[in-house]
Order: sequence, then structure tokens, then C-alpha cells
Amino acid sequence: MRRAVWTGAVSFGLVSIPVALYPATSPKDVRFHLFDRQGRRVRYRRVAEDRDDERGYQLEPTGQPVRPDEPEALSEAVGATPDSRTSPTGCETERNGELAFSDLVRGYEVEPGRFAMLEPEEIEATRPERSATIELEDFVELHDIDPVYFEKTYHVAPRGGAAKPYRLLQRTLDRTHRVGIGRFVLRTKPHLVAVRATSETLVLETLYFGDEVRSASEVVQIADETVTDRELLLAEQLVEIYATAWDPDRYADDYREGLLRIIAEKIPAASSDTKDREEPTTTPRVEELMAALKRSVEDAKASRGTATRHVG
Repeated sequence: MRRAVWTGAVSFGLVSIPVALYPATSPKDVRFHLFDRQGRRVRYRRVAEDRDDERGYQLEPTGQPVRPDEPEALSEAVGATPDSRTSPTGCETERNGELAFSDLVRGYEVEPGRFAMLEPEEIEATRPERSATIELEDFVELHDIDPVYFEKTYHVAPRGGAAKPYRLLQRTLDRTHRVGIGRFVLRTKPHLVAVRATSETLVLETLYFGDEVRSASEVVQIADETVTDRELLLAEQLVEIYATAWDPDRYADDYREGLLRIIAEKIPAASSDTKDREEPTTTPRVEELMAALKRSVEDAKASRGTATRHVG
């Protein structure tokens, strides 16, 4: 069984339900590592921009960045000459050399070219504490929530003999056609959530906060055009011709399937020594190899508990 990403309780009124959250989705994107054409692995490093690079900035004691084309201000800010290899933190490093994680600060761009700098300790001091309970504050109708607000879905599983109150909440939400709205902290990030019922279980949807959703009026401008009843009727008839029940299995990711097919064809053949030790086998068809490759990727993700980062 997959590992829960959060354990705690969902409460409404005086009812508290111990639960665990499990991701409801598992993206199947094909992920790559970078290599050069000689087969050597390419990795990323943390490096500082050269001071001659017009995009580079340095900190003043006030926390304001100094452009690299201001050598006098730069020398005063860091107590060094323009040719010095000393970073503002006092860490000796070669020009464009790799930086230790402890040498980094976070910069928030308040306007183009100007940054407010925060130390890791300052950010850590503002982090909210982990939530032990999701208290459902309101109950709203599901169709009142625009799908644009939905971020990620989690399965909600009862813990510690909580099947009875779990079933009570699930049946109540199902019969009232409402969802419970609450807030909690997952890892270090506060979330607005909606707890809703499926036919048999509860699921939790993390939601975007109101100020995170853009108004369509910001980007969509529609000319004032009249649609006739005849045009509307014909369009409705066309929709009805293609109307069908929702079946997600009908819609495959052709791009991913194509990549997996190429990958399967490029898997290096076994060495001659290995062939001598193994019994002769028939060459599997590409479809069989792709299926085995998919299962291997899924098993590896499950065992590691995390997915490899996207490249770029």
C-alpha cells in the first residue's frame, strides 16, 4: 500500500474522524536524464553569475541589489574589490564556482531588477505548523465551485476503527449533494480544501485560493455578436450526435506511447557474457516490452516514493 502523505482527522461539529490522505493521481509523464553524446551524465550545479554579466546582482547592506556596472557601490557593499572572489556571505569561492546550499539566500523580485532578500531562517520562522485536524467550516453545493479552483485530488481513508463516522460523513455529503470546505497545512503549505463524497468513499480536493484564480475578463474579450436560434439548434444537434458516457480509458496519451515505443526499441541488448549464462529466449514484441517497461517504472516510483524531476 502506498504511503500516506498526511494523517490527522476531519471534523465537523463534534464528530472527529481519524483519516489518512493518499494521492489520487499518478502522472505518467516520460522523464529523461541529460547526457552528452559520449554518454556522460550531465548534472546541474549552483553557480553565481559573473559580475560582468548584466543580469547579475549583489546585495547592499540594506538588502538592495547593486548592479554589476556599479563597481564602486559593489566594493563598498561587500567590502571587496571588483576582482575579489569573496561572496557577500564571506564564503571563498572561485568565479562561477559551485556554491554550497548554506551560501544561498532567497530573493523576491518586487519590481524588475530589484529584489528583497530573505535569509532561510526568516522564511522558516513564518512557516505554519503542521495541521492535526481539517475542520470543515462550511458546506456548499459542489456545482457552485468552478472546476478552475480544483488543484489536486486525494483519497481519504479512515484510520483506527473510524469506519462508522467516516461512513456517516460520506453518506451525508452524498445525500445532501454538498461538499465540506476547510483549511489545513500539508507539509509546509496552507491549503484550502473541499471534502466530497463519491459513491463509496470520501475524496479531498485542494483548491486554489480566490486571489490565485485569474478573472477571465483580464484576457478574454468577446465582440458583441448575435447567435440565432437556428444556429443554436444546429449546434445542439451536433453535440447530441457526439454525446457519450465519460470513459477516461478511451483517451490515451499518444505522445507518451510513441516515446515509450522508441525507448523500448533503444534498450541496449544484453552482453554476450549474459547471453551465455541465460537460456535462449525469443525476442519480445515491442508491445510486450513497452508493457514491461511501464510496470517497471511504476514499481520503481512506488518503491522510491517520489518521481524523478522533470529536466529543464
